[in-house]
Amino acid sequence: MALSARPSPTPVLAAIDVGTNAVRLELARPDAEGSLETLHQERDPIRPGEGVFTTGEMPPETADRLLATLRRYAALCRRHKAQVRAVATSALREARNQQDIVRRVHEEAGLELEVVSGKEEARLICLGVLHRKPANTRSLLVDIGGGSTEVAIATGEKPDELWSLSLGSVRLTEVFDTARAVTPKQLRLMRSFVEETLHKTLPEKLPALPRVALGSSGTIGAVVGFAAADNGGNATVRQLTQTVEALAKMPPERRRKRFDPRRADIIVSGAVILEGVARHLGVESVSVVNRGLRDGLLVDLLYRQDETREDPSLADAAIVMGQRFRFDEKHARQVARLSLALFDGLASLHQLPLSVRPHLEVAALLHDIGTAVSYERHHRHTYYLIHNADIPGLADREREIIARVARYHRRSPPELSHSGMAGLTPSEARRVRKLATLLRVANSLDHSHHQPIRDFKVTDGREAVTLHLHARHPLDLELWNAEREVAAFRKVFGKRLAFQVHSTGR
Repeated sequence: MALSARPSPTPVLAAIDVGTNAVRLELARPDAEGSLETLHQERDPIRPGEGVFTTGEMPPETADRLLATLRRYAALCRRHKAQVRAVATSALREARNQQDIVRRVHEEAGLELEVVSGKEEARLICLGVLHRKPANTRSLLVDIGGGSTEVAIATGEKPDELWSLSLGSVRLTEVFDTARAVTPKQLRLMRSFVEETLHKTLPEKLPALPRVALGSSGTIGAVVGFAAADNGGNATVRQLTQTVEALAKMPPERRRKRFDPRRADIIVSGAVILEGVARHLGVESVSVVNRGLRDGLLVDLLYRQDETREDPSLADAAIVMGQRFRFDEKHARQVARLSLALFDGLASLHQLPLSVRPHLEVAALLHDIGTAVSYERHHRHTYYLIHNADIPGLADREREIIARVARYHRRSPPELSHSGMAGLTPSEARRVRKLATLLRVANSLDHSHHQPIRDFKVTDGREAVTLHLHARHPLDLELWNAEREVAAFRKVFGKRLAFQVHSTGR
């Protein structure tokens, strides 16, 4: 009697958040319903951002504290065989020695520390706070960190608008030197600075917003808890203003008795920021939620386990970026549609995971944005623009792969020996090579930019792949260009590429 196979164990997921105030770790395991069961949590208030906003650099002693903490976290993750996503936010974003710190983390702790953009930070916070929200629920989210403040408007758990402001409780405290006593003049200057930053960063007119904002950070929890101790974690704007005044007048010793000592030093700045944001957004009150960036990292990891999950937000973000560079949207959407049809029809040939399908779509949508710089060598300009882009939902390495795929949509084919493939691992290079080859074929099939192909079917034969093209108009230009990709296709996939045209009329 054959033994039945044991079910594969549910993976442990690990989120590491290198913030400005503290470093946090959470280990969790998905349950049968898709919820996350917390296995272990740690928080170390080592303040990685201390000094960064005034000197522009993380001091060596701070870096050493950070490395010691991350080595311990990494050991815990290895013990649990966890899948890890480790991110750093505003403090490391602004540190001149960022790359040195990231390199040390890789070498000493064995972790890939990703320095995320402000918008990606906001997206992850939004995902963590709003996970499993009903699809039609509108939410307004505010998160005050040590170096930045994130604001998001969302429907369900999907963000509609994301902003990251250079306002944080540690940053403001260091700039205005308010860790101890706060004079009336300092308070006026802080409020003016916050108001000015809000007007520069957030639109003057926002769509109809919920009357209650959700506040997700420890700073907001402490401020609201002080403002409305008897109101279940909800404080009105008036109570927030009274709190700012009360905290500013409170002697430092009393603040340290009322709050954790590390929090007490920055609580006035946090209260000023929260008051300013609430007033600017025109909300009635702020309600505390006990979820945030770590939860978003875990949900993001959870979603990445499901290769069949569609993520339209990536394509939406790519289209917004393309519009900013005045791309030919009809052509971009057609090339993306054809690329995905090739990816789906040739799954058994390319044998790439479904998780890279959205990356091909983004590369296809953005392949021509380099023409905004110059048509000549626009594939290289496209690489540069994507490489340096802020596309929420993409890790740095994913964005790099997409930039390489888009770079190879024309001119030199993606040979493994080409200089543009330098710095990729062998598996990454093979992935770029396959995806770029599919993109090149799709791009050639809309060379006229007039979308003559209505649809096509793929026949994957023993020796050849045949594309049965259903066309509205003659395809002379498209076929002439597509024939130029036949040799490269055969070199990558080991099969001939043939075309059959079926006219469908208009």
